[in-house]
Amino acid sequence: MKILVPFDGSDNALRALRQVLDRQGWYREQPQVHVVNVQLPVASGAVKMFISADQLRDYYEEEGEKALQRAREVLQSAGVPHHVRIAVGDIAATLAQYATDNGCALIVMGTRGMGALGNMLLGSVASKVIHLAAQPVLLVK
Repeated sequence: MKILVPFDGSDNALRALRQVLDRQGWYREQPQVHVVNVQLPVASGAVKMFISADQLRDYYEEEGEKALQRAREVLQSAGVPHHVRIAVGDIAATLAQYATDNGCALIVMGTRGMGALGNMLLGSVASKVIHLAAQPVLLVK
């Protein structure tokens, strides 16, 4: 079973990842965990004239790797098969598309992430993923 765990480096994302690892016995076979960090596009329009595509790619990679560091450590120490990916785009839409494209059967995510204003109440990203994803979404407080 493939399980997508969106990961932004927050404590809530780490709790969601640990939820998957702690509940491996729920599944017939050991789950294959897909951890995805989605970076919001920071440059558009005229700004792209002053920043090269290589600089942008390096920036997204660097920020994504920082966010994914704890997830990599936890997964490697648990010995769970996993895939790690950094993507760029609208967070909820990118996650929903990734889950579909990679055959993920479940999305497990925290109710709130790193953004303060955008994540009031349930969390804007979690709410959007629920609406966009074809797969079941398990939210972890």
